[in-house]
Amino acid sequence: MKKSLILAATLLASHAAYAVTDHYVLRDGNHVQHLKITKIDDKITASADVNFEPNANETDARACSGEMAGEGRMESDNVLVFKQHSGSEATSCQLKVTLSPTGAKIEQSKDCDNFVTGICRFSSNGKELVKVK
Repeated sequence: MKKSLILAATLLASHAAYAVTDHYVLRDGNHVQHLKITKIDDKITASADVNFEPNANETDARACSGEMAGEGRMESDNVLVFKQHSGSEATSCQLKVTLSPTGAKIEQSKDCDNFVTGICRFSSNGKELVKVK
């Protein structure tokens, strides 16, 4: 009985990690953007990936894809910033994500051109990635 009581008290006192993952998607013609934000207690990680096939108006463009991931920090209640350093250069791609209850908008830094080429981009150009429920 005493062991059971001690075990129950230990379980109540132990710290359980609180984890939440949100996914956001934007399909714009043949362009697909995906954003994943994971919060475990106070630690935030995020990843973004893009897969672009040329749309009808992008006649000379080639298909492309790219991805990046990194630790994030909240700049304000609804603005998340995360970045990844380039493995081959002394630059990093930084994404600024503005969150809303229904989605997210992404702005990329100039150095993100080292991570995606051609018609690919992480920036959502003012369009909102829809939060997947």
